[in-house]
Amino acid sequence: MKKNFYLAVVTVLLAIALSQPSFAQKYKQADSLKLLKDYAQASKDVAGLKEKLTEAQNELPDLQSKALAQTAQAQAAARESSQEASKATSGDLSEIKKAKRKANAAVDEAEDAKNAEKKVNNQNKKIEKLQSQLEKKQKKLQELETKRAEIFGSASGS
Repeated sequence: MKKNFYLAVVTVLLAIALSQPSFAQKYKQADSLKLLKDYAQASKDVAGLKEKLTEAQNELPDLQSKALAQTAQAQAAARESSQEASKATSGDLSEIKKAKRKANAAVDEAEDAKNAEKKVNNQNKKIEKLQSQLEKKQKKLQELETKRAEIFGSASGS
């Protein structure tokens, strides 16, 4: 009989203790300072990533237009080189040297166009990376906001 009484008392106390929001709370009030610090850092990180992303996106059209211009220059140089080469086949030594110079210039222009296209691709990769990082940080910030609401919501409700 005594065991049943003690068991009943323990069960009632346990039910009361678990129904209290302070015991059900996942985070303690002492964690609030760390949470606020993490929240501030995450907010700062999100703002910095947004700024970097905006800068990268603003640079992209300029890089693309430069790449298009380089490609057009490379194509023009290749046409000139081809024309000089056809002249050089029936010409003298000076025509051959001129054709060689034009061919070298065309190769240089082609390399410049390739490098410009590589810069555009790198910028696109940079934008994708920044977007990914921003999504992760925003998700973390949202989680911290939820935790903050849990801690401060239960603190003001107590």
